[in-house]
Amino acid sequence: MSQRKLFGTDGIRGTANTPPMTPEMALRLGQAAGLWFVRGDHRHRVIIGKDTRLSGYMIEPALVAGFTSAGIDVLLVGPLPTPAIAMLARSMRADLGVMISASHNPFEDNGIKLFGPDGYKLSDETEAAIEALMESDLSSRLAGPAHLGRARRLDDAAGRYIENAKASFPRGKTLDGVRVVIDCAHGAAYRVAPTVLLELGAEVIALGVSPDGTNINRDCGSMHPRHLSGEVLAHGADLGMALDGDADRVILCDERGQLIDGDQVLALIAESWAADGRLRGGGIVATVMSNLGLERLLDARGIAMHRARVGDRYVMELMRALDINVGGEQSGHMILSDFATTGDGLVAALQVLATLVTERRPASEVCRRFFPLPQRLQNVRYQGASPLLHPDVLAAVSDAELLLGASGRLLLRPSGTEPVIRVMVEAEDEALVDQIVASLCERITRAAAPETVV
Repeated sequence: MSQRKLFGTDGIRGTANTPPMTPEMALRLGQAAGLWFVRGDHRHRVIIGKDTRLSGYMIEPALVAGFTSAGIDVLLVGPLPTPAIAMLARSMRADLGVMISASHNPFEDNGIKLFGPDGYKLSDETEAAIEALMESDLSSRLAGPAHLGRARRLDDAAGRYIENAKASFPRGKTLDGVRVVIDCAHGAAYRVAPTVLLELGAEVIALGVSPDGTNINRDCGSMHPRHLSGEVLAHGADLGMALDGDADRVILCDERGQLIDGDQVLALIAESWAADGRLRGGGIVATVMSNLGLERLLDARGIAMHRARVGDRYVMELMRALDINVGGEQSGHMILSDFATTGDGLVAALQVLATLVTERRPASEVCRRFFPLPQRLQNVRYQGASPLLHPDVLAAVSDAELLLGASGRLLLRPSGTEPVIRVMVEAEDEALVDQIVASLCERITRAAAPETVV
């Protein structure tokens, strides 16, 4: 199988109207993906959703043209969260789901994520096969004039997702008397997320619900949660939640204005579901970035923690392989496979709210499940070949591992989208963490520098 060139860890992404994120690419992608998913003689269809970026108006019709030219009918649902598209593709027995979004990126970027008929993100192999089709001559395989696809709006798509999200909240419980601040990042969930909370009985203070095409993720949402903290304190709210542009991740805030990351949410859901007998597979899936404190807590509770590569698609793949129903990332991607086939920030927040209602304790108590070890992440940019295998860098890693022993952890990994090495170190001794990070970054920088010719 050929290597992927367009697809990264989360679909295709780039600056709008420049390669690869152009209408020409979107048209070609629609044709190739449409042809790849033709199975049998039934009338095929694809569901296309998007967030609120201005460039969505450019990418969406290009995809429609591509799919219809391949003989695929298109259902357009407008701005909806990424998990809604995955859910609709599965529940409506579509052949493909497409989400136009660059997630937490600024409005200048856009992206395309693909979901199969089962609602799951495509495998690396399938993406590579679609890329190969895009590079081939498709003219003889496209639909004839009488077999072109049709496109129409699906008017009740938002309502379907709203009901699906509400169904994840425990039956018989409500959010009556609970005050929630939600920041929708002027993104895909700006309508549906506040509606779900209101219909469950919460008093809702909604932020980031006035998209204009260019303000998505700008100083708001999960990438900029400090504003949320201030609003929680100002309104005396019980919980704050900040979604990103496509609402597949969430960062929470307790009633004191303190932020709660994905590791704490994972701990809460893991312990709660284990106590109720709902935790399948005897553990959860986190990533290599999750704090060692989370792993120690779960180990003490008899709950296994499996680490996947960074990226919610890889978390989901390991969850499926191990038959586990709880997984997520420190960054706020939470996958609860009892309810969704991909990350859903709103559904994850609802599980936290359910625990608050059940235990009748404040979020500052309920959501602080462990003390995280000091952890530091630093990026080192380089030019040319990756310096990760340079002898000096390998020696520095060995030295650092000796210093850390069993009391800490380090990770060096390349970015999937830019020439950057991400250095992560955690240990009980914060000074030691800072020392090792500085040393590793200095060695990487030196190894990456071009040799000087005298």
